[in-house]
Amino acid sequence: MPDKLYTDDLIINALKEDMPFGDITTDNTVKPGTRTKAVLIAKEELVVAGTEIFERVFMLMDEGTAFKWHAQDGDRVTKGFVFLEFEGDASVLLKGERTALNILQHMSGIATKTAEFCLRVEDLPVKIVDTRKTMPGLRQLEKYAVRAGGGSNHRFCLSDGVLIKDNHIKAAGGITQAVKQVRAGIQHTVKIEVEAETLEQVAEALEAGADIIMFDNMNPEMMKQAAKLVGGRALTEASGDVNLDRVRDVALTGVDLISVGELTHTVKAANISMRFV
Repeated sequence: MPDKLYTDDLIINALKEDMPFGDITTDNTVKPGTRTKAVLIAKEELVVAGTEIFERVFMLMDEGTAFKWHAQDGDRVTKGFVFLEFEGDASVLLKGERTALNILQHMSGIATKTAEFCLRVEDLPVKIVDTRKTMPGLRQLEKYAVRAGGGSNHRFCLSDGVLIKDNHIKAAGGITQAVKQVRAGIQHTVKIEVEAETLEQVAEALEAGADIIMFDNMNPEMMKQAAKLVGGRALTEASGDVNLDRVRDVALTGVDLISVGELTHTVKAANISMRFV
């Protein structure tokens, strides 16, 4: 789960955004000290992600809130399944409901989509990985949700991994020069990935000593040739316009990794309902 300090700041800011001057509906309809029970119901089949941060929303307002989960992050639940029973101060549950649900639904949507991609290639030796196409401020949560769905993480930020893309190559004067320059400026522990659009660029990246070569927007036949050219001397990654209909064909080319921006940048929130009982 993402760092607690990070998630607490995110939750507090979200609660402030939702009720900057209090909740004028709840404050005028619910008697102080009223206790109630509530449940979460899956309104569609989904993969759960975000249980801890859902809890934390309410615990920050009232540590007396009690939870009984019937599913954990990474579990697939069916439509109609009640996967949480919880109890607490009614006003707290009402005030935190939207913030908690927004986060849980968003993360579960990512986990569900990731699980769909992973299922298409589960019998093949390839990993589904995410990208940096995340909502600003939510990257830790979104990348955690990818893992909950069975996927793996690409680099988290510009500071933790080298990825030499087309514009870097143009600015540096070529792949060989770009790799040489970046190798001289980073620690020996950092791997270098190079984006390649042609077989000639794949060959140059390999000769320059790239640790990972990304096949960018290649068709499956070209990817297959590129993977054969690399021959295991570097990790290979497929990227660009990968969707559910195409992912298996891409995996069959022999690449090691398939990066999918769709996991986070166009994801549909999972349909989850919170009900008082």
